[in-house]
Amino acid sequence: MSRKGSVLREFPILVVVALLVSLIIKTFFVQFFYIPSGSMETTLEIKDRVAVNKVPFLSHTIHRGDIIVFHDPDHWLADPVPSTEPYIIAKLKEGLIAVGVLPNPAKQHLVKRVIGVAGDHVVCCDNNKRITVNGIPLNEPYIYKGDNPSDMNFDVVVPAGKLWVMGDHRGASADSRYHLDDINKGFVPVSTVVGRVVAVIWPANHAKIIHPINAMK
Repeated sequence: MSRKGSVLREFPILVVVALLVSLIIKTFFVQFFYIPSGSMETTLEIKDRVAVNKVPFLSHTIHRGDIIVFHDPDHWLADPVPSTEPYIIAKLKEGLIAVGVLPNPAKQHLVKRVIGVAGDHVVCCDNNKRITVNGIPLNEPYIYKGDNPSDMNFDVVVPAGKLWVMGDHRGASADSRYHLDDINKGFVPVSTVVGRVVAVIWPANHAKIIHPINAMK
């Protein structure tokens, strides 16, 4: 009887400790996101749950080919639709998302592939309809089957502290190309980056490690 009472007294403490550990991991190391759209198909599918690395010395060193999650830089997304769930359920979900138990539904986040980093001259397209970076044509095996590298022409130089990003499903991605008139001229500030996608963790039949692909090699 005393052991049972001891367990009951310790259970709330264990729950609090578990939530604190989860919050620390989510804040400083890894965060989980839910993919709501097809802009990164087929690398990332709709409803995939992905793990995003947030360790500063890794995620803040961003390279071409990285797939990143970032905060909406300037109204790339529509305003979120208010939840129709009961208030208590909605708040409970928010709490579980905050501590990392549930994946973030990415309502005000985006996921794209880095095509250009600071100083890069990114152009679409050459005579073979390939995007070039600093005059080098990109080899992009990740592009959605049947898509062109881009159906929009552009010629940009990436400023310091910014990134040029595009979705792998080029025909279904409102990425840097579509925001040339916004405050950042289509570029994504490095300061808005949450981290780098390192794995798909669910569903099980799509689980995989995500390796950056440098298309200039």
